[in-house]
Amino acid sequence: MQEFSARITREHQAEDPYFYMPFDVPKGVTRIDVTLSYPKSEACIIDLGALDPRATDYPTSQGFRGWSGGARDRFFIATDDATPGYVHGAIPSGRWKVMLGLYKIPEGGADIRVTVEFGDNPRPVAPQPERRFPVRKQAGWYRGDLHCHTFHSDAAGSPELLHAAARQAGLDFLAVADHNTITQRRYFHPHSSPDLVFIRAMEITTATGHANVFGVDDWIDFRMTRPEHAHTLEHLVHGRGGLLSVNHDKPTIPWDYELPAIDCMEVWQSHWLAWNWVSLERYQQRLASGLKISAIGGSDFHQPARLMPEGPLVLARPTTVLYLDELSEDAVLGAMKSGHGYVTESPTGPHLELTANGQPMGSAVTGPVTAEARVRGAGGDRLVWMDASGIIGEQTIETDDWTGRYVGSPARFLRTEIVAVKSRAAIVDGFRDALPGKSLPWELSEDDLTSRAIRRAISNPVYCRPA
Repeated sequence: MQEFSARITREHQAEDPYFYMPFDVPKGVTRIDVTLSYPKSEACIIDLGALDPRATDYPTSQGFRGWSGGARDRFFIATDDATPGYVHGAIPSGRWKVMLGLYKIPEGGADIRVTVEFGDNPRPVAPQPERRFPVRKQAGWYRGDLHCHTFHSDAAGSPELLHAAARQAGLDFLAVADHNTITQRRYFHPHSSPDLVFIRAMEITTATGHANVFGVDDWIDFRMTRPEHAHTLEHLVHGRGGLLSVNHDKPTIPWDYELPAIDCMEVWQSHWLAWNWVSLERYQQRLASGLKISAIGGSDFHQPARLMPEGPLVLARPTTVLYLDELSEDAVLGAMKSGHGYVTESPTGPHLELTANGQPMGSAVTGPVTAEARVRGAGGDRLVWMDASGIIGEQTIETDDWTGRYVGSPARFLRTEIVAVKSRAAIVDGFRDALPGKSLPWELSEDDLTSRAIRRAISNPVYCRPA
């Protein structure tokens, strides 16, 4: 056993939010056990991870062996198995590093102790999971959640439970974006099927912003420490053929880096009342500036240790709905990038299909626009038409199967939203009933519940060019 200690101060945190404690691994080791001890409290939270000798300074493409953030104080890595969040496999001899994330350090500093133990019992070297390529050969609208978590990061529930929750919700695709790790694929790669396609994802999680990476099999280095590192992230993701999306750009963790070239933006995370009007307004501003960014949504659901019943605060609230020629990961990624879809409040939420000059969401049209918005399941609510200047039209949705129309010359883009009117009281009552302890979360006020406009669905834009 090896033991190391250090006193961490806010000066360390200011210099680099990642602190490394090196240790040497001799030849023949087949298992490493690491334990972190420190005075954990609301004012003192230190994240935990590991790098092997192949790792370099940021950004590295090799040597990542795991991350559990502040959710764990110990882990093991073996040739055939590992703690969730950590990568099993060959254990090279040489200098490894315990990687500590200095998330919260008290004013007086914190004493930490790390112990490392080695095992050399004979073990096989287990391979990494092989990706499957399921396809459902049928065109149509498909529903999914693009942001959720298991116990491979900071949720309590297993991948098996999350899989059951997705089936219960009736989803067609699911992106499991555990924080700063891809080890959830031990389960999700072999279990991806035509009934429920799992989309490769990882949430880049830092103290000043979160982003989702989609469609990349490699781990992506999350150790961003400067505003310009957002552009490094962009190159890492796009260089591997993936998509990059900024997450929940609102309180309490807005995107405080420079804005890279993103493909998507999470305009709706968790219940609408979780400050999503802030992220939607930032999305509106980015579109108005001339950027072309697809709108997506995700629940950010952290699977509990039991299967929860359906309700307004569980998986797939909201749901991203995409039109696909077939259900496959490639088709989902293509529709996400093109913006051929919409975000709705739940798997059974209102349908919102926008076309302009006969072209679908995500397309570009030239000249005057004749547009239709096909709406189902929102009778008595309000359809709002938006362009770069803001609201350019409003209509009452007269029935549960209804088509709204717009004719004009929108500035830069045209998009639509369904705002709750007739359904508003039931939505607020359902939200209150689902709250643990019935107290308002997220620093919401009673005034927010009575005065904030509640969206039920948000379309992607059609981009408009003058003739």
